[in-house]
Amino acid sequence: MRACLDWALAWADVPRATDVVKRLLVGRAMRSDRLSETLLPKRIALPVFASDALSSVAYAPDEIFLTLSVAGFAAFTLSWRIGLVVALVMLVVVASYRQNVHAYPSGGGDYEVATVNLGGTAGLVVASALLVDYVLTVAVSISSAAQYAASAIPALNGHEARTAVIAVVFLMTMNLRGVRESGTAFAVPTYVFMAAILGMAAWGFFRYVLGDLPPVESAGLQLVGEPGYSSGLASLAGGFLILRAFSSGCAALTGVEAISNGVPAFRVPKSRNAATTLALLGGIAVTMMMSVIVLARLAGLRYAEDPAHQLLRNGVPVGASYNQDPVIGQLAKAVFDHFPPAFYLVAAATGVILVLAANTAFNGFPVLGSILARDGYLPRQLHTRGDRLAFSNGIIILAIGASVLIVAFNAEVTKLIQLYIVGVFVSFTTSQTGMVRHWTRLLRTETNPAARRRMIRSRVINTVGLSVTGIVLVVVLATKFTHGAWIAIAAMVAVFIVMRGIRGHYDAVASELSVQDDDTPTTLPSRNHAIVLVSKIHRPTLRALAYARAARPSTLEAVTVGVDDAETLALQEEWERREIPVPLKVLDSPYREVTRPIIDYVRGLRRASPRDVVTVYIPEYVVGRWWEHLLHNQSALRLKSRLLFTPGVMVASVPWQLRSSQGLEDRTDGPRPGDWRRGPSARADEGAGR
Repeated sequence: MRACLDWALAWADVPRATDVVKRLLVGRAMRSDRLSETLLPKRIALPVFASDALSSVAYAPDEIFLTLSVAGFAAFTLSWRIGLVVALVMLVVVASYRQNVHAYPSGGGDYEVATVNLGGTAGLVVASALLVDYVLTVAVSISSAAQYAASAIPALNGHEARTAVIAVVFLMTMNLRGVRESGTAFAVPTYVFMAAILGMAAWGFFRYVLGDLPPVESAGLQLVGEPGYSSGLASLAGGFLILRAFSSGCAALTGVEAISNGVPAFRVPKSRNAATTLALLGGIAVTMMMSVIVLARLAGLRYAEDPAHQLLRNGVPVGASYNQDPVIGQLAKAVFDHFPPAFYLVAAATGVILVLAANTAFNGFPVLGSILARDGYLPRQLHTRGDRLAFSNGIIILAIGASVLIVAFNAEVTKLIQLYIVGVFVSFTTSQTGMVRHWTRLLRTETNPAARRRMIRSRVINTVGLSVTGIVLVVVLATKFTHGAWIAIAAMVAVFIVMRGIRGHYDAVASELSVQDDDTPTTLPSRNHAIVLVSKIHRPTLRALAYARAARPSTLEAVTVGVDDAETLALQEEWERREIPVPLKVLDSPYREVTRPIIDYVRGLRRASPRDVVTVYIPEYVVGRWWEHLLHNQSALRLKSRLLFTPGVMVASVPWQLRSSQGLEDRTDGPRPGDWRRGPSARADEGAGR
């Protein structure tokens, strides 16, 4: 603990500058009693929690077309049918989760539903799936945004991964400022994106009705299928390809569960506002996705998984130099061919929403991590609110995990998306199973006819949701497992094992520390043998001696290690001359070691009197400059690290503040991370100290 404090104060000249930077980036610290001020109205909650599902419009249609392109252009005729099935699944899931938020408004979401109704193991499976999916949400969304940025700004080509990591850091910083502030900042771009896509679709359909819709830039190319699909989609391979396209399009459903995890962030009535936001999310997302898919077919889109070889111009492959713009980019260019500013607005809004889509995960992951930490499955630090009352540690961990994935996969969406949506459909299916059991359990005891009708209706909805999400999960696993989904599954298993291990450790520690029947507060050691470590006679040594004497131990002695005979003799002579009323013991050290002789001596005292306690007082300098730590307290740190592992030994640090440390105590004023978790007493103590 002391070592951590030493390093925390080590940059004493820099901290004030870093505090200024922190306050500029994060803002002023907020008192815990202002938590209610961070609650969200529906108009802010929609962009905060729905940006992930809404942003899927930018890549879910692309993935459908990419998958179907393997069988050639004729397969594109199925794109709108696949889109309809995906839309139907989304509406079913939204209806199912509206039951969730009414039944479990505490914010545990799928994890709470599964834990309460199916047991702790099922809850942990859901939690593992969601944690992995949140990290993938950030990686996929930001990588897709980086690709859009690279298509608009040629200078970014080849630097997508670096651009994506910078965007993740930006999002992390914004979310560290607090949920409400980040939501307010991101609301305008989200609404601009919705208006841009819906406006583009409306204008495009209007031009089509007038017979004035121009073709997209790829319409003049020929799309050929890959070998093995000469018979189109009629073969077994073709059927499997359709299922792959459907599972890729189901990426549009990611983020739906985030609202059920974020119910506590809504203003009252929380459940009703969350359910309304879910309905808005479903309606808007389905409308936007279907509009893009249908408009792309009307505009003659050709979109290939391997454009260099599958796209032909005059019968010749376009080659690696051909740059295939995303679907929305091609549509906006064609629909607004007479008004370029509108095209740039659509492109910019799409790129921004893909960055902001990750904001859904930045709200869901920290809350879920906090709940898991509260239950002992993750480190307790994840349950601690930061300066702005956000779960800062969870936000930082999410940013680090997403950045690692982005760099590992070089920000390539096509590779990352194969890992995607497995986790979310695991949570969907498990959650709906839990909800069916929830309503069945309540119906056993409910006698009110009106309440029973509501419960039966909810159970039917959740049963349909279970059937649909279960089928989709099987399809996703079957079609994506060999294409990279196994990595996500392996990650979920690893997270599950780690969380079980953490809970096992906490349980073992709690058992070890629990008070037994024979433990009583009156049990005292036979004697307290106090030792003051002395290197030379100076003011810190005299303070340590005075402090030890004030504690009135049974036995008190000063101990020094004889490394140099002349220095040891001089110390003994001065000790006697000053008539210090504490005996001085010299430990011989023929090999000039300091730590080992003291450890051996202390252990010898313990062996001689096992019922005694040994208290070791160590004088220490409190310094204020980072480089002073390199010059002082090194021996003290080594001694403490060894003594702390010795049973029956207490270590007391006796500080002596040097001039360079003056004023640093002011840096500890104000709210501290963890005060909210520690409860009202900590906040009262904080207020009393001001």
